[in-house]
Amino acid sequence: MESSLTPLQRRALVLLAGMDPAWTLTGGGALAGFHLGHRPTRDLDLFFHGQRSLDHSPEEVVRRLEAAGLTVAVERTAPTFRRLRVTDGAEVLLIDLVADPVPNVEAPELRQFEGATILVDSPHEILVNKLTALLSRSEVRDLVDLEALIRAGGDLDLALEQAPRKDGGFSGPTLAWLLEQFPVRALAATPEVVAFRDLLVKRLLDLQ
Repeated sequence: MESSLTPLQRRALVLLAGMDPAWTLTGGGALAGFHLGHRPTRDLDLFFHGQRSLDHSPEEVVRRLEAAGLTVAVERTAPTFRRLRVTDGAEVLLIDLVADPVPNVEAPELRQFEGATILVDSPHEILVNKLTALLSRSEVRDLVDLEALIRAGGDLDLALEQAPRKDGGFSGPTLAWLLEQFPVRALAATPEVVAFRDLLVKRLLDLQ
């Protein structure tokens, strides 16, 4: 698999490796760089699993990036979330730092990356997270990632069974209803994404 991470994304991962507590790369960055390489991503999602707050982790992230000559600005902040805008003058990167106390359904993978060691969420973990993400947002990228994960052999039935462990409000019928309302035209979804959405709705309704 060929990684679709950008030079700045790769540099940031190496600069931030070895933090304590450790973060885990998840979402589109994990898929783009380690599992599928099916699409580029504009951001990196770094989750601090088992943490209820970020404490001083954001300050350490900023310190490391700025020490390497990068420019960092805080775009959004909350006790469990921080969004950083990072630039090297040629490229812009968004880094989302998230304190995530909800237990994983599958343990992260330890990966060697350009001389550094980092944790990366497994494809199945991301599959479950993508299903629950669709309950709260309408993002074409989530459908694109779901289709790619399932096409690569992801276990949709198991992910649907485990999703309520991540979000107590999750159910197949609820997700089916939300997907039927998904604004595919407004978001300029491709015919392939629309077709996958329709197939997923049918699969969810068949499971009732």
